Amino acid sequence: MTAVQLSRIIRESLGESREVEIEDFGVFSRDPDGRICFSKARGPRVFIAYAAEDYPTALRIYTELHRRGYCPWLDRRKLLPGQNWIRRIEEAISNADFFVACFSARSVRKRGGFQAEIRYALDCARRVPLDDVFIIPVRLDECRVPLRIERETQYIDLFPDFAAGFRKIIEIIERQLRIAA
Repeated sequence: MTAVQLSRIIRESLGESREVEIEDFGVFSRDPDGRICFSKARGPRVFIAYAAEDYPTALRIYTELHRRGYCPWLDRRKLLPGQNWIRRIEEAISNADFFVACFSARSVRKRGGFQAEIRYALDCARRVPLDDVFIIPVRLDECRVPLRIERETQYIDLFPDFAAGFRKIIEIIERQLRIAA
């Protein structure tokens, strides 16, 4: 694709929506005068893994992270029609700075994509220095975190007080970013 073609696509897309995001690159938008503006991708990349039934809470996490300037990744927000979703999800996990795993009474009993994402994240975590945080397990309700995760990592409860639990997620990410700087 040429720069001219990309420019045309961005202009046309901005006629249909407020923003056009190119993942890991930045966001194009229009200013009040109608000029196209570009904002470079910001903040750490955070992959959010969840079971389909827990989408409302995963979306809330995504929204809060985005509002704080992070680059959250949520399949229903980032996957495009026609993409090979398994390959794209694995790519997003391996490129993430953090992986938030949303455990619930429903998700821990399910087979399928959520479990595969957890296993892949555990494999990716092997490449991260031992003292660095990559996987951030959160409980959405009273459930048992898988033993493999519970043995190695402290989890955060987002219930009964979502705001307090979410602040802990932010504290962990911010502390890790300070250490890495």
